[in-house]
This record gives sequence, C-alpha cells and structure tokens, in this order.
Amino acid sequence: MAHAPSASPTRRFPILPVVSGALVIGVALLVVTLILSRVEDEQHRGGPLRNASPPPGAAPINTTFEGLTTFRGNATRTYYGEGPVPLDPMIGWRVPSERMCSVSYVGIERSKWCGTGWTGQPNVLVGEDGKVEVREGAYDGMYHFLDGMTGLPIRSPLPTRDLAKGSATSDPDGFPLYYAGSRDGRFRIVAMDRREPLVLWSVQGATSVERPLRNDDWDGAALVVDDVLFEGGENGWLYVIRLHRTYDELHLVRVAPEIVATVPGFDDQLLTVLGDEEVSIENSVAFRDGILYLANSGGLVQGWDVSDVMAGGSHLERVFRFWTGDDTDATVVIDDAGDLYVASEYQRFDDRSREVGQLMKLDPSHPNDPLVWSIDAREIGFEGAGGSWSTPALYGGLVFFTTAAGRVLAVDRANGDIRWERQVGAPTIGSPVVVDGVLIQGDCAGDLWAWDVSEPDSDPVLLWKLHFNDCIESTPAVWRGWIYLGTRQGYLYGLTERKTVEASP
Repeated sequence: MAHAPSASPTRRFPILPVVSGALVIGVALLVVTLILSRVEDEQHRGGPLRNASPPPGAAPINTTFEGLTTFRGNATRTYYGEGPVPLDPMIGWRVPSERMCSVSYVGIERSKWCGTGWTGQPNVLVGEDGKVEVREGAYDGMYHFLDGMTGLPIRSPLPTRDLAKGSATSDPDGFPLYYAGSRDGRFRIVAMDRREPLVLWSVQGATSVERPLRNDDWDGAALVVDDVLFEGGENGWLYVIRLHRTYDELHLVRVAPEIVATVPGFDDQLLTVLGDEEVSIENSVAFRDGILYLANSGGLVQGWDVSDVMAGGSHLERVFRFWTGDDTDATVVIDDAGDLYVASEYQRFDDRSREVGQLMKLDPSHPNDPLVWSIDAREIGFEGAGGSWSTPALYGGLVFFTTAAGRVLAVDRANGDIRWERQVGAPTIGSPVVVDGVLIQGDCAGDLWAWDVSEPDSDPVLLWKLHFNDCIESTPAVWRGWIYLGTRQGYLYGLTERKTVEASP
C-alpha cells in the first residue's frame, strides 16, 4: 500500500565495429520517436542562465586532463560534468543500428536485457587533440567506446560474458586504464593503449573472499585515489587494491595489483537484526579526508579510515556506523563540511525505516547521534518498494532527491525543508544531474526533464522535456553542449543543441 508523502521533514537535533551510415542525423531522427515538449505555462524566462554555484570543492577528480571519469565525477560524488547544457536539444546521434540486448541467467532462469541500466553514467574523456570519447557499458555484455561528436566507435568494444552493469571508471591520473565490472562475476582492469582493449587483471567476486554473500556482480564505479583503488562488490565486501601502475620499456601501461585488504560491508550485528544475508554493496564508494564511505543492501552506512593505506600501509579502522533500516543502493554523497546525504529504499517495511525516513543528512562528527534531518518517502514506486535508488545531487544550498515513485524534491541542505517538489514518471531510479543551473532527470516513462534551478529561492522553470520509447534508468552525462545517455530500449544517444546541428555542413 502506498503511503502519502510527508509534508515536511522530520528533524532530530543534534543528531547517502563500426556502425553503419544510418547514423546520419536525418535517418536517426526517423528511427527514433522523440517529442520535444515545451510547457506553455512554464516558458523559459529568456537570456542566459545564471550560474548558481555548485558546492565548494566540486571539481573533477582528474586534474591533468578534462572529462568525467567516474560516476558523479570525483571522490565525494559531487561533480556532474561541464556546460553549457543544451537549451533546445535534439538527437545528434543514436547507436547502434540494432538494439543492444543479451540474455542473462540467474541460476536456471533466463531473461532478456536491453540498453543501459542503473547507474549507467557514461565516462567522457577529452584527448590531447580535443577529441571527445564516450565510454559506456551496456546490457549486450559490452563496454563501448564512441566518438562524442558522431557516435562512431573509436575502438573495438570490450566483451564480457554477461551484462556490463553499473558505471565504470577511467583512470583519473591519465594512465590509459579502464576499471569495469560485469554480471559475469569479474571486475577488470583494462589497458586502453593497445590496438584493442586488453584485460590486464581481473578478480572474481565469488572466490576472492572467505565469505561471499548474495552474488558476484559488480555495480559500483570504482574510485581511484593516488595509486589505490576502492570498489565494493555484490558479494558484500569492500576491496582495497594497490594498483602499482607503471609503463614498460615500450611505454605500454602495466599494473601489478595487490589486494591490500578485503573488508566486510556488514557485521554480525547487522546480520542478526536483518535475519538474512542481503547485504550487497551496489553503490559507488565515496572518499573525503582519509575516510571512505559506503552503504549496503542491509542499510548499513559505514565510514572507514584508510589513512594508513594511503600512506603505504594496510590498516583500516571503522570510524562511523549508521543503520538506515533498509536497502541503501544509492551512493553516499559528501558535502564540503563532511556531512553525508543518503537515500535509502523502503522494501523491508520495518520500524527502523519508518523511524529514520528514506532521505537523510548525517553528520559523522557525531557518530553516536548523526541524523541531522530526514524525509519520509515510503510511497511504492518500483518492484513493490518505495524510497530511493538514485544518488542525491548537491547544488548551492540545495540537495536534490528523486524517489522511485517519481517525486523530485529540492531540499534545503541546512534544515531539511522541502523548497519545492515535482512529479515525473515512475519508477524514477536514475540519479539527478545539475550543471550550470540546469537540473536534468530521466524517468521510466521515457521522459528526460530539464529545469532551470539557477534561482534557488524560486520555483523551477521547465526548460524542455524529451520523450524516448523506453525507461531512462541510467544517469546522463553532460559535457560542453552535449548530453550522453542510454535507455532500456537498447540505444545510446548523443543529444546536442539544435542550432549546432542545423549549422553543420
């Protein structure tokens, strides 16, 4: 039974290869059904958008080259790309010519999967020659590497033996390396400086820890800080891997990965209170000031001090523990003060979930009573559950949450007041993206929405809405006049400003 939304937050003081010529724009526009909707009662005010400030420190993790190299762009998961955002967008390209689909097995059950899914945010890399490469995994079991201007393949796809899930990561320090998981149980480190992508090393989720729980999938985007890679698996464990990146005499990239530690994302206390072993790590770990934060499907949010690892050692110490009461797949987001924004699901329907809510702010400097404020979001929206699968987005003094039931909320970061709320198509499990004062959100009704949120004290103005033929489950990537995304219909898209395309020869 759906629950009515809370009118106001609960506060507790003081207290998450080559494709065919059918890529030509004219043909692509014939094959895809896309409607550009402008809402008459919410016309854009005209003129350039004011550039409302992102949170301080929201710079990309990559500093020696340009691009969006991991899910939400940096270690605190607060960088969303670079504008301008198209204000009159159209399809610049759509690939491939046939849908990206494959059959996946769970036990003896088989099912067909198409397109791209949660979280599915593309990487966008700018080369020394200025060429833009878009990297994206899909449910055809492949990772694809495309020209950002045309959608044509830059290199051969990387095949896996099952769905290419979640979001992958490109090396933030300029090494030609790609870090990608799959439903086939393997997390891979891939060299990108050969004729074709080459797997240099992999780890199997089912056999690499002493007590794997749930399954061996890999959903989260790895985080690379200095020479250390952090990644959580659906087996319930956090992996800490020293990469030992270097080049050989031919100047080809090499790695000699050393698993420094595997840390359970669960504890006996959690397993006892849950009564089950549904404790997979499906989010992308976040990091700030030596502390690594992650959550799991049992609702356990943890902070681990990895300072010794970053100094060359192998010791980790847990410094923060909070239980949301329910599955927490969304990535923990960290603001400039070190506070955490957490979105949790509502599918166990337990007392703890009703007590702490589903959308919350935590202050880890008060580990015994960290809940600053929370908002209930128990209305059912996805697979018989409520709450949120999507990662919150910070922008100025606001945090944007979306829920499975299709609520889009702008919340005051300081006090948890809901500034405004909009309804989109449910389920809504992709994450919001905010660039240059424009909030972009996809939904499973097939709509991609864009609002002007550059004036935080005003109601948002709907700039445009694009309709696709299937669920937009993946998170879009914004880069310099383009929006890159995939849908469950089976295609990848590059959207760009209409006048840019029309002016092309």
